[in-house]
Amino acid sequence: MALRRKEKRTEQSKLDATPPWETRRPHESLPTTGPYDVADSPADDTERLDLGALRVPADSGLEIRVEVGEDGQVVGVTLLNPTGQMQLGVFAAPRKDGIWDEIRAEIKASISSQGGTVSEQEGEFGLELVGRLPVPGGLTPVRFVGVDGPRWFLRAMLAGAPAMEDEQAQPFLAAFRGLVVVRGNDPLPVRDPVPLQLPKEAVEQLAAAEATEPQDG
Repeated sequence: MALRRKEKRTEQSKLDATPPWETRRPHESLPTTGPYDVADSPADDTERLDLGALRVPADSGLEIRVEVGEDGQVVGVTLLNPTGQMQLGVFAAPRKDGIWDEIRAEIKASISSQGGTVSEQEGEFGLELVGRLPVPGGLTPVRFVGVDGPRWFLRAMLAGAPAMEDEQAQPFLAAFRGLVVVRGNDPLPVRDPVPLQLPKEAVEQLAAAEATEPQDG
């Protein structure tokens, strides 16, 4: 697992910070094939990195990069390999309503307003978005996958070759399928991020690294 401090936002990263929209759509039952709610967590041999609200498969062959804010709070999780990346986000949702329908509409409008292209397609996890997002120097392929769970919404944004090529997407989608969401019982506004946290070992590693950094002055 790689740790890094939050950096200045780029045009591409702005799309990963979805605002707290409201929704009204009846929630459909979550498939038992994953991603999973913690209540349905499979009794398998998969090793998962515990990030609090998300348990991420650690044996997928993908690098797990955790972005940490100045306050030590986890603000982003990205899975990478040489072909591309997948950014993950988990958000609070109503008890009986899903939110993916309206989120798709918001993302489509956002990409179109920036001069990009986007369309819907049917995927393994239901309706998803695929298109090209303007970035400095041209356009980058993107693909959005969403799953409505019990009181949570899980979203992934694939970028690079995995967004356009099914073969390149497979390791990312397999990792997405193996995610376990731990929503918790704390009340949260709809579409607020469910808090993530570093494992204890990573917190100690980060603290040790900071202690060895030279002090200014």
